[in-house]
Amino acid sequence: MRGLALRALKTSAAAADRLHSPRRGVVVLIYHCVGRGSGLELDLPVERFDQQMELLAAQNRVVSLDQALDSLTAPDTPQHDPIVVTFDDGPADFADEALPVLVRHRIPATMYLATAFIDEERAFPYGAPPMSWAAVRDTVATGLVTVGSHTHTHALLDRLPQAQVDEELARSTGAIEEHLGTTPAHFAYPKSVAPSAGADRAVRATFRSAALAGTRPNRYGHTDPYRLHRSPIQASDGMRWFQAKAAGGMGLEDDLRRVLNRWRYSGAES
Repeated sequence: MRGLALRALKTSAAAADRLHSPRRGVVVLIYHCVGRGSGLELDLPVERFDQQMELLAAQNRVVSLDQALDSLTAPDTPQHDPIVVTFDDGPADFADEALPVLVRHRIPATMYLATAFIDEERAFPYGAPPMSWAAVRDTVATGLVTVGSHTHTHALLDRLPQAQVDEELARSTGAIEEHLGTTPAHFAYPKSVAPSAGADRAVRATFRSAALAGTRPNRYGHTDPYRLHRSPIQASDGMRWFQAKAAGGMGLEDDLRRVLNRWRYSGAES
């Protein structure tokens, strides 16, 4: 039943794109897991992920997050809209399964780490074990991976007192600096939940960019770099709806998901 509902939602979103074509801009994709075989929507088979990266490599549109941010404020619009590949949390399968695919196709990616799970060697709520810090260093050594912050405990920053918000950011950036020797410049809000006003100020003071969701392009000259739209890639997207998201489409899917998430996360803290 859930599969039919997902298919209906995606079909409706694709139909909406045909009525109103997506605007131009930078497209940022979100991944979580690759190759765990969990059956979860956030867990893509390795073969599917490889197909997707092969397609993006052939289009020659993938750039680093820093390059994409530069293009949003550049005086000239790029000939082809850039794509940014991002991952959330820091599960072990990123190093074991996703990274070899990224290296083979020379695809740069940003990994937003929830550092407490790595420090404590604690599985993420969806069951995936975290990378070790040694594995994180190995991913960075490829020259393809940029590490950003995803808070320390994966806390939702719209519902914390300011002191805890500051602690979440400080502990996350501090852990990354300690283990990688670099200060993270980019941030992603856990579960794409928008921040409180105080959290927004703290993030703007600490990072170059911050990402939410949105499933739509980030428009040139009209994008707040601390409100970056990202498009979640799901197992049920296959290649058909993946290509639609890579083209900046499927916004209706996110609109409906955002309504559901207000209810789903109303009592959550992380």
